[in-house]
Amino acid sequence: MGVELVLSLLGGLALFMYGMQMMSTNLEAVAGNRMKQILERLTANRFLGVLVGAGITALIQSSSATTVMTVGFVNSGLMTLKQAVWIIMGANVGTTITGQLIALDIGALAPLIAFVGVMLLIFVKNKKVQHVGGIVAGIGVLFIGMGMMSDAMVPLRDSQTFIHMVTKFSNPLLGILVGAVFTAIIQSSSASVGILQALAMGGVINLHSAVFVLFGQNIGTCITALLASVGTSRNAKRTTLIHLMFNVIGTALFVTLCILTPFTDFVAGLTPDNPVAQIANVHTIFNISTTLILLPFGSMLEKIAIALLPDKQVPVKDADRWFEDLMASKHHLGVSTIAISQIHDEITQMLDTAAVNVSESFMAVANGPGNDGIHPIEEREEEIDLSNVRISKKISKILVLDQTPKDVDTLNRMYTILGNIERIGDHAMNLAEYAETIEQKGLSFSGYAQKEFKTMEETCREGMGILRRAADGDPEFRLSMAEEIEQRIDDITLKFRQNQIDRMREGNCNVESSILYSEMLTDYERIGDHMLNIAQAYAAIERPGDGGQTAAAAIAS
Repeated sequence: MGVELVLSLLGGLALFMYGMQMMSTNLEAVAGNRMKQILERLTANRFLGVLVGAGITALIQSSSATTVMTVGFVNSGLMTLKQAVWIIMGANVGTTITGQLIALDIGALAPLIAFVGVMLLIFVKNKKVQHVGGIVAGIGVLFIGMGMMSDAMVPLRDSQTFIHMVTKFSNPLLGILVGAVFTAIIQSSSASVGILQALAMGGVINLHSAVFVLFGQNIGTCITALLASVGTSRNAKRTTLIHLMFNVIGTALFVTLCILTPFTDFVAGLTPDNPVAQIANVHTIFNISTTLILLPFGSMLEKIAIALLPDKQVPVKDADRWFEDLMASKHHLGVSTIAISQIHDEITQMLDTAAVNVSESFMAVANGPGNDGIHPIEEREEEIDLSNVRISKKISKILVLDQTPKDVDTLNRMYTILGNIERIGDHAMNLAEYAETIEQKGLSFSGYAQKEFKTMEETCREGMGILRRAADGDPEFRLSMAEEIEQRIDDITLKFRQNQIDRMREGNCNVESSILYSEMLTDYERIGDHMLNIAQAYAAIERPGDGGQTAAAAIAS
């Protein structure tokens, strides 16, 4: 093979894969934030789940992208393992569309398709139309690349060395191995099947040798999902295992079928003069048949995956590593939704930590710091500060991606929530330090003040409970609940300040205790302000068409 042909082959492959990436990226921009809603509503039924998986994959021309998205949704709790089974089956069916499109031989129209897409990208200012243009341009670029690869393959028909090498693929094990390894390297079964069709189009390989490579390509596509599952939850890893089992079982069945029956000759006879269509048809029959065979056994696949991968706690650092891998993934579909959901969960954990510190700080003021002093509170405060930095960085990284205005607004609200939780943590730490000062200096407070400490702790605990309901998506949550508790805190603060002044006039408390108490009231009042800010941010995060559902209902339901 000459240098020019090698360059033409590489250039064609580059355009083919870039066209697929354009389609995937622009579809994410158009519909990525709706994917979760679609998947939630349509995957409860196995047949609808398969159709959804097939439909999404047919649109984006990549089962790898759909599977990576599914792994992410399972990892973040947006989808159950059982729902993922149906999506994966559908994804394997949907990925056959690329091969069928190539078999239609619309390559002559590819430049026109690419031209239309690029015109929409350049001359139309509407963002949504530009994304549609990107999808159309991607289709055109994909077929231009396919044509270049096909043309580069034609001279190989006369190369005895290459023909001798390719005919060895008729050995099932070798063909499967070659197909699996090559697909694992380029991480796209659609692209590898397209290359196989280009070989067939050039007359280099026949169907009898190609089928085993094709079966191996279906196994090799699992490598992308396996890489995406590194550092994820146990259920996410089980999702990739089910994907692998699906293709291994299908390969075992069809290799047996090809060896023992004239299946290959039958498929070849359907389109005797079109080797490209022959490969596309085998690919389609393989995935549809395997799906139909395994559809009744989806629950069994789930149980096998659970048995092979029993529950195990995933360290937080692994979850953070998975987030970094998600951001670096070339498959963009669903990335924003998955990442936003994970951030929501982390912010909720941070809110819980701050709530514990607020209650324990007030109790430390009333009853003394205890045997461990304020050390436990200090540790939790450090955890809150570190979480604030870590989650803020994650939000910044997601904002770099191409986001819809609603996603940008959601992330900005989350950043507001994050900052206010961190400030609540600071005020709780101030209270803990007052408790330490009281103990060190032997200061004391009247019985009236002790009762007031308890009232402050109870109202803060009630307010933090309201925020937790907002974060959990409790349909009973109303912003008015947070507004009422904040107003009550303001009224209590005014009343307790007046009580303090009255006690000072009567000589019932010393100056130093009075100063500390005044500082406590300031922190108490500001905790109320920050709680209201958080509640307002949660209330403002809405899901499309749901008329004001709270953050968890919008993000993590």
